[in-house]
Amino acid sequence: MSRVTEIRYVGYGVEDFDAERKFYADDWGLVEVAANDDTAWFKTHGHDEHHVVRLHQRDSNCVEVMALAAESRADVDDLHSKVADAGCKIIHEPRELDAPGGGYGFRFFTPDGLPFEISADVEELDKRAMERWEGIPVKISHIVLHSPDHQAAVKFFCDVLGFKVSDWLGDFMCFLRCNEAHHRLAFLPGPPCLNHVAYDMLGVDDMMRGASRLRKRGTDIVWGPGRHTAGNNTFSYFTTPAGFAVEYTSELEDVDFENHEAKVHEPGPQVMDQWGVGVGGPQTMPKPAPDPCLFQPAEV
Repeated sequence: MSRVTEIRYVGYGVEDFDAERKFYADDWGLVEVAANDDTAWFKTHGHDEHHVVRLHQRDSNCVEVMALAAESRADVDDLHSKVADAGCKIIHEPRELDAPGGGYGFRFFTPDGLPFEISADVEELDKRAMERWEGIPVKISHIVLHSPDHQAAVKFFCDVLGFKVSDWLGDFMCFLRCNEAHHRLAFLPGPPCLNHVAYDMLGVDDMMRGASRLRKRGTDIVWGPGRHTAGNNTFSYFTTPAGFAVEYTSELEDVDFENHEAKVHEPGPQVMDQWGVGVGGPQTMPKPAPDPCLFQPAEV
């Protein structure tokens, strides 16, 4: 069965291109691998994915694309058929991709209007072994989204794209896996928009070292440090200059993709954060609002 297997990158439209570019290169810990006058692509040190962030200058801060991986071109074609059969608006059919890294893929809008790409055969770049205390991201860990009908969004990503439910937090947050990681996507109620993008750190020490570096550079923790229950991962949340929420995380639980049985965690302070010693909470995160670019194809 064709399915999504991993996250590739998130592409943002940003008003202040220079500030966001400086943040990811100098503060967050990514490597710029390609650029032109109004667009830049960034990879991590510790993974071979061609890029994990794409920034594009435009007149609003929005999500232009969220890219997912499939194993083969045949899987891309099959998933395209499933997405089309589900009634989604196709942005472009499967084709050779002309962005840095190339590959073969298609783009579409989810029923909520959020833009996604599914691709295969993207060029891989060099990676290196990370060392403790570097405090920079290894790879993208997961993406959390809001949906006005989060139950329907969960069903779409499971039935059409092959995700599986790992856990629920009450009945309002669902964690979905596409490989052995406990979750690669999660859904919350709310207007259609991005909640945050999380990046795996080598360990909790690296999460804390990264948080220290960000604080010294003027970006403090919005919520954390802490440890969630669903997935058992540590967390520290921040916001970029454009106001997008980003997370350093570590020690996300691995599960059996085929056989893991979902649990329901009852919401509570020590379920959201098992440590309970950090600053902030969900109430200190950016408030969800409809993404201004819903159902609008990106220029790149």
